[in-house]
Amino acid sequence: MTTTQMTNFESMISDRALGIDVSGIRRVFELGAKLANPINLSIGQPDFPVPDAIKNATIKAIQTNHNGYTLTQGAPQLLRSVQNRMTSDVGWDFESDDLSVMITAGTSGALLLAFLALLNPGDEAIIGDPYFVIYPAHAQIAGGTAVYCDTYPDFRMTAERIEPLITERTKLVLINSPGNPSGVVLSEQEVRDIAALCERRGVLLISDEIYDEFTYVDARENGTCPSPARFTERCLLVRGFGKTYGCTGWRLGYVAGPTPVIQQMMKLQQYSFVCAPSMAQVGLAGAFDVDMGDLVERYRRRRDSVLEAFDGVADLVKPGGAFYGFVKVPAHLGLTATQFAERAIEHSVLTIPGAVFSQSDTHVRLSYAVAEDKLVQGLTILRQLMTA
Repeated sequence: MTTTQMTNFESMISDRALGIDVSGIRRVFELGAKLANPINLSIGQPDFPVPDAIKNATIKAIQTNHNGYTLTQGAPQLLRSVQNRMTSDVGWDFESDDLSVMITAGTSGALLLAFLALLNPGDEAIIGDPYFVIYPAHAQIAGGTAVYCDTYPDFRMTAERIEPLITERTKLVLINSPGNPSGVVLSEQEVRDIAALCERRGVLLISDEIYDEFTYVDARENGTCPSPARFTERCLLVRGFGKTYGCTGWRLGYVAGPTPVIQQMMKLQQYSFVCAPSMAQVGLAGAFDVDMGDLVERYRRRRDSVLEAFDGVADLVKPGGAFYGFVKVPAHLGLTATQFAERAIEHSVLTIPGAVFSQSDTHVRLSYAVAEDKLVQGLTILRQLMTA
């Protein structure tokens, strides 16, 4: 074998890998790294520290030698905690064999395992447009096809919009509420209708609720984030700890749902992730006892500042949760969202263009998970750019 043949690594790359583009979010991060002092409204990561109680519990877990593998399903302490939470929150009974729960390497890990467990080549997964960037990539990795449900202009993925897209190849419908990039929270009636539709058509519903605790008081119903899991057990409920408790780098999520599906996901986890980080599992076993209400209320006030900044300037659907605004670029500018985001970078403000999250390139996503002074600076510049 010649030296040239030995080093021609590009020819070795699989079609699967070549078919997936680099995340547009990462591209913005790379551009931001070249700026001296950017106003970063692009990052989807809480700006508060992990609560001391959780830090201390995790440090104790390390010191008491919870550093080896856990069971693939998860550490018993955290499994019990999650089961109790699910029972009190959505009413699921884990005493029977019908439902199971597993701990995953973040919610991204849960979603990837679900797609791999459910999709055969050519199968279809219905996702909303706009969508979180990993959804279509996971469908592609699993050999399936993402079918986009157009939710513009209000970003509400409803049963009426979903049903015409269901075919004999549809395996799953994925909803995300509170949503990324829009922050929109579906109503209790909307999630009930979607659950009923999926049951009627024999399609599995996956509910990505990573921002469930980041549901603001004006979008909550009966004091909670609306969830289809309160109306059906024939769904996968995906939640996590990273956004709620500021520990995104710990990579801890969980998924609950029908046992036959969870069992296959566990098998796939055994041969891929093996298990989620052990010390973090033990440290987060008591996380549900930590009250994050004051921090969520602080983010609600930031949300209100974002709404005020674009009032009368640009269209912005009111976010009911998460920490994003999906702002429409005013038509009079004659710019795509990508072009507007590039113009904002010239003024040291980082946002994410809508084409990263959508088949359309009309909006920019901004994150208000930043310090209030930086947020005000960034909003002022963006408003000026939109009124130019």
